[in-house]
Amino acid sequence: MPDRLTDRLRRHVRTPRQKLVASVVAAAVVLGLGGYGVARLTTPEDRSCATGVERPEGSDECVGVNGDGHDFGIAALRDIAGAIGRENAPLKEGEYVTVAVLLPLTSTDAGMRTKVLHELQGAYAYQYRANHQSNSQTPKIRLVLANTGKGNAHWRATVDRLTALTGAPDRLRAVSGVATSSTEIRESVAALTGAGVAVVGTTITADDIANGPGAGNNRYPGLARVSPTNSDEAKALAHFGKVDAAKAFLVQDTRTGDHYTDTLKAAFAANLKGAPHEPALFTSPADPTEEGTTANTFRQITHLICDTRAETVFFAGRHTQLRQFINALGSRGCADRAFTVLTGDEGSYLGADEKLDRSALKAKLTVRYAALAHPDAWRAAPGRTVPRTGGSEQAYGDFLKDIARAAPPGNPVALTDGQAIVAYDAMATAVHAIRQATPQGSRYPELADVATQWPQVKGSLRVQGASGWICLDNYGNPYNKAVPIVELAQDGSQRFVQIAWPEGRPPAASCLPPKRG
Repeated sequence: MPDRLTDRLRRHVRTPRQKLVASVVAAAVVLGLGGYGVARLTTPEDRSCATGVERPEGSDECVGVNGDGHDFGIAALRDIAGAIGRENAPLKEGEYVTVAVLLPLTSTDAGMRTKVLHELQGAYAYQYRANHQSNSQTPKIRLVLANTGKGNAHWRATVDRLTALTGAPDRLRAVSGVATSSTEIRESVAALTGAGVAVVGTTITADDIANGPGAGNNRYPGLARVSPTNSDEAKALAHFGKVDAAKAFLVQDTRTGDHYTDTLKAAFAANLKGAPHEPALFTSPADPTEEGTTANTFRQITHLICDTRAETVFFAGRHTQLRQFINALGSRGCADRAFTVLTGDEGSYLGADEKLDRSALKAKLTVRYAALAHPDAWRAAPGRTVPRTGGSEQAYGDFLKDIARAAPPGNPVALTDGQAIVAYDAMATAVHAIRQATPQGSRYPELADVATQWPQVKGSLRVQGASGWICLDNYGNPYNKAVPIVELAQDGSQRFVQIAWPEGRPPAASCLPPKRG
């Protein structure tokens, strides 16, 4: 019994040395865990996605600039991003300059995701031609992807990153893409051109994201575009359709701040001065890719259209609302009357829109839009000849060879929406300016010299675009650019009708813009 009591005392009563050792061990454990906790609290969270790309605070999107093959977490972009990364990899410092494609790469809108993919494919196709099939012209071109995030919400951080790349080794010399006529894109263009960076818009068509004559109208020095303005689209539609204003009706969005819609409705109104009725109005959601409640409004508007003598309806709005409007017209009360809907290039999204009621197109309803490009525009076909000026079969044939390299095996690039064609032409225009601005004996141009090239892109110095000739006026706007008129067929396919021209006829062989009053 005493022996067992002694053993218990030995287990609970430690010597001074044992107490010291125990205290040291306990302190070490506490300090170690505490240090780990402090480190966790004080070390910034790693929000990087790839070189030049990170997740902004409060967002899971990967935003920034990268040319190493990063796909920004979008599986559909993996192949094309990888191809661009492989093309960039062997380029050596000092032999190349950088061109960025600025787009909302992580958009969740299905139509925008398709647009983004096709634009990257078109841009890469011309990058490859510039580096491998241009008689060893220099500098070579490094292409990088610049993501502005869903709704272009993170444009500022991405633009800041781009302007920081104008020095060595990147030597950013141009930005392409800038493909939507939104407030965020207008501010992006202002910031880039304000920093001396040349910008080539692909599918921006808003008249107020452009330069022009007169004091205060050169807000974006260094901006060029390869697509016609909304005003030119409206003129081309008017020349094509020879619309009787007395039998026309305008449906327009009242949401302001959308530069595509604002300038399109102004252009349509200018061409419908003799229309007998005021426009029918609807208001799209703040994010026009959302459904909202406009479908109900369009159901009511169809009743008003039936009350008129209209035969042609001009629609000034984005593609989601356009689709809702067409669906509503398909079940209109006056089904015995035929109508033609005319709209801008947002109509190009309809072919891939799964929510479009294709049966509506069988109800004496024709839908036509002014496209930016179409694969049949510069290909001869039975009963249709190619215009002798304004574009060429050869330029389009070169594009077809180049774009084949941008597609995964067995999965050719879709061309009917025109996005790949226009993006290819924008890259061609950017590369043209970069190489024209490179002094003889130099390896690359100075930043400021690229943005001054646009007034010379005309006449024999025009760009032979796959979408048609790109002849720029002194303000960087395409002169009398070919406008393919496309009809949405009953099966949802996008059928080329004919080329229309803002000036009513193709440009002269010289392709020199006339002096404006």
